[in-house]
Amino acid sequence: MSTTTRVAIVTGASQGIGEALVAGYRKLGYAVVANSRTISESGDPMVLAVAGDIGRPGVGQQLVDAAVARFGRVDTVVNNAGIFIAKPFTEYTDADYDAITGVNSRGFFELTRAAIKTMESQGDGGHVVTISTSLVDQANSQVPSALASLTKGGLNAATRALAVEYASRGIRANAVALGIIRTPMHSPETHEFLSALHPVGHMGDISDVVDGVLYLETAKFVTGEILHVDGGQSAGH
Repeated sequence: MSTTTRVAIVTGASQGIGEALVAGYRKLGYAVVANSRTISESGDPMVLAVAGDIGRPGVGQQLVDAAVARFGRVDTVVNNAGIFIAKPFTEYTDADYDAITGVNSRGFFELTRAAIKTMESQGDGGHVVTISTSLVDQANSQVPSALASLTKGGLNAATRALAVEYASRGIRANAVALGIIRTPMHSPETHEFLSALHPVGHMGDISDVVDGVLYLETAKFVTGEILHVDGGQSAGH
């Protein structure tokens, strides 16, 4: 295929937000490498499904290698895969820490490092988008989640650092900080409580997240931005 087709890598792509992001990038005309621990092959020849745990060493590089082998290049990485465990700080276990930092931090680090190397070698820019949480900006005693803030706060800071470091090479870095999004992981009996956590009085939809990510994809003058798609959570309560 022609290497002029833009190529995106999306992690956590088998369901929910990630699956919708794959569809969104396809509508933009991108080829997509879709990753999650278990993911089915796509009937779309422009979507390459690559199974693997992004929190394990080497998987990030494998995704970039697969993108280059199949589609010839990498233009965008969407670090969507993430683990969120809400519990009192002293109840977190070492296994919780390893799981959360493995996916949220190592996964971001290894995939983004490999992708930026490839973008630099291509010489025509690129984009890194990372999914974060508004709990970094506004902690909530009703949702104790210090490990999310530890990892996602670091990703926000790294996003700004990468934006500045690579601006002169045309590689942008942005993040989308989410409120609570209506997905199957939230059972219906929790919806009233979760909706009340947002100033607007309701949860977000998956389409809201996709709109935010695709805005950043097409906003070529925007880099180093932490875009809040959170129903006003980051502004206060």
